[in-house]
Amino acid sequence: MIQLFNKILNWKKRFVALILPTVLAVFIAQLWATPAQATGVYQMPNLTSGDPTRIVDDGDVLSFSTERQINQELSQLTEKTGYEVRLVTLRRFDYGETADSFTEALFNKWFPTPEAGENQTLLVLDVLTNNSAIRSGEGAKSLLTDEIAESVATETLQVPLRDGNKYNEAFKGVSDRLVAVLSGNPDPGPPSVNEQVQIEGTFKSAEETDDQTATIIVVIVLVVATVAPMATYFYFQRS
Repeated sequence: MIQLFNKILNWKKRFVALILPTVLAVFIAQLWATPAQATGVYQMPNLTSGDPTRIVDDGDVLSFSTERQINQELSQLTEKTGYEVRLVTLRRFDYGETADSFTEALFNKWFPTPEAGENQTLLVLDVLTNNSAIRSGEGAKSLLTDEIAESVATETLQVPLRDGNKYNEAFKGVSDRLVAVLSGNPDPGPPSVNEQVQIEGTFKSAEETDDQTATIIVVIVLVVATVAPMATYFYFQRS
C-alpha cells in the first residue's frame, strides 16, 4: 500500500513538472500579447481651462529639459494673451481610433462647451505611427487659422520626425510656432524640407506591429512548451 502511494505521489510530481512549464509559457505569452499601452480618451486625465498642465507625455518621448522649456513658453503665452496650448503624446490609439477622432473627443472632454474651448489649442501625436492632429477653439482660430494649424501638425511637427524621430526638436518647433502665431506675430512658417527627406511614412502600422509580435510570441511559446517538459522529464528520469 505504501509503495502504491509513493508511486502515485511520484507520478503526480512528474505530471506537475511536465505541465507547469507549459502553463507558465502560455500565461507569459498572454501577458506579452496584450496591446502595448493603447490609450482611449476615457483614460486621459480630466483637464479644464486654466489648468497649468501644458504637456501630457504619455508616449515618453520628450526630455525633461525640452518639456520644461515648452511648459515655460506656453505658460508665458497664456499669461500674456489668454490663449492656451496643450500637447499630448500617446503610445498608441485604441483600435478604430484615429488621430483626428481622438483629438476631437479629447478636446470635447477637456472643454465641453464652446466657451471653455474658445481659446484652446490641442495637438496630439501617436508615437507608434507618428500620426498627429490638431484642434482649436473659435477664439484661437482668429489668429491660428485652419491652414496654419494644419501646417503645424503636418509640417512643423512631422518634418523632424521623418528625419529620425527627433521628438524634442519637433515639439520645440511646434511650441515656438504656436507661440509666435497666437501672440499676434508673423507666422514663421514650417521648417525647410530637404529634398532627400522621404515624404511618405515609413512607420509600420499598429496591425503590422501586432502581427509580428504575435508571431514571435507563438514561436517562443512553442519552443518553451516543447523543450521545457522534455528537459524536466529527463531530469526526473535521471534522478
